Amino acid sequence: MNGVHSQDRPLAPVEPLARVAAMAEPRPLLQRAAIVDAARDVIVTGGLKALSLRRLASQLGVTAPALYAHVRDKQDLLRALAEDEFERLVAHFDEVDEADPIERIKAHSRAYVEHTREQPELFRVMFLFPPELSPADVPDDVNLPGATKAFAAAAEAVEDAVRSGALVADDPLLVALTLWAGVHGVASVLQLGFGLPAELEDQLIDEVIGRILAGYQQ
Repeated sequence: MNGVHSQDRPLAPVEPLARVAAMAEPRPLLQRAAIVDAARDVIVTGGLKALSLRRLASQLGVTAPALYAHVRDKQDLLRALAEDEFERLVAHFDEVDEADPIERIKAHSRAYVEHTREQPELFRVMFLFPPELSPADVPDDVNLPGATKAFAAAAEAVEDAVRSGALVADDPLLVALTLWAGVHGVASVLQLGFGLPAELEDQLIDEVIGRILAGYQQ
């Protein structure tokens, strides 16, 4: 016979089964929470400077424009991440069960510093966005509800201490700001990389807060 036998015809290339399955399997829908989680991973491992929407898109297996359906820009993404971190800080504050307001202030201070120890890179993200304070004029696109909630939780213990007479002051807000400045300063110093023993770090927290509180006690 002059025709070409079927066994002599070239065979069409066969796709590997795994590849065919991967092509048939739909890609999970991109969600804002997943983007925020991926941004957290990038910052934890590489620092704030490592975060870019292009790199994030590559890590998620999408194009950069696809992210804009879920986040307006990098600032919006950082804001969402900071909000999550402040909620975690508030959760640490909520775990404090001290009836004595002075002891509550001390426990909040330790919880604040401990939170920064856990994820120092995320600590930097949190304070790109300040809390809303009544005498301050913080732009709406900068102030963060989570930051305001965290400050209010800490300030409540100060107000209770002033109300009970445990602290003597005319302005509880000023006292709360002074304590925050002290605790934030300790947290920042501990991020400088001294490698101090954990016991000494704990003593530093207690020393700074104790000295500040002593100035308001009679």
